[in-house]
Parts: sequence; structure tokens; C-alpha cells
Amino acid sequence: MCQAAMVAALYVVLTWVSATLGLDSKTPQCRLSEALGVLPLFMPAAVPGLAVGCFVANLIFSPMPADWVFGTLATLIGAVLCYLLGRVWHSYSLPNSIVATLPNVISNTVIVPFILQYAYGIEEGYWFLLLGVGAGELLSGTLLGVLLALTIPASMKRKFSMDTIRKIK
Repeated sequence: MCQAAMVAALYVVLTWVSATLGLDSKTPQCRLSEALGVLPLFMPAAVPGLAVGCFVANLIFSPMPADWVFGTLATLIGAVLCYLLGRVWHSYSLPNSIVATLPNVISNTVIVPFILQYAYGIEEGYWFLLLGVGAGELLSGTLLGVLLALTIPASMKRKFSMDTIRKIK
């Protein structure tokens, strides 16, 4: 529970930094907190941590209930799929880290344009918004997420991997 709370708090703080720098309101939208989407690959507690962190960040930075629900759902879907990839893999190579970021990138890229159109009334076409959101997700989720994954010490990767293997058996 402590790990999940730390991930949630870090998500909120990084979202605040993004908002303060104006990164989350431009095209492409770039939330630094999206880099944390790779954490479920290494630690199961990151799944609820990301969901709670996203929900709290959306409560603070968005006036739209649709954003609270569907933005959080997009992050939760990505986190669960990343976690499932971590259960299958037993190595944390660069290609695996890149692929592990994609569920969060894809779920947000598909869902967030609908939120922008229907909750915020943005009139640009879905495909235009999809490209803008997707570019920001690739920057923050994949590029920064892979850099984060590469900085996680090998000892932590082995510990979480062994915990996962024991649970599977």
C-alpha cells in the first residue's frame, strides 16, 4: 500500500509540474507523469498507484467529471496491461521496456481525444486530436518511460521479478 501511495503522490506532483510549465495544455499534450506508466512492469503496486494518482490529478486539474472517470480508466487499462506484460517477461531489456510503455500510450491516445471533444467541447476532428495526444504520449510515456525503466536498479528489477515468479507458481 505504501508503494502504491508513493506512485500516486509522484503522479500528482509530476502532473502539477507539467501544468505549471504549461506542458499539459498544448498540442502535443505532455504530462510528465505519463512516464510512470512503465512502473507496473516492475512493481504490481504501481497499478492502483497510477489509477489513484491519475484520478486525484484529474480532480485537481480538470473541472470535468468525464475526465476524472475516463482519463483514469485510460491510465488503469494501460497499467493493467503493462503489469500483465511484466508477468510474462522475465527480462527487462530495452525492447521490452519500449513495448511495456505502449499499453498506456495506446489507451490514452484512443480515449483522451473523446474526452477533449465531448467534455471540453474541442471541435478539432478526432483523428487530429488522436495524433496530438499520441505524439505527447510517445514523448512523455514512451521516451521518458523508457528512460525511467533504464534507471531502475537491476537489484529492484530482480526483486520484483522474483516476487512475480513466486506468485505465478
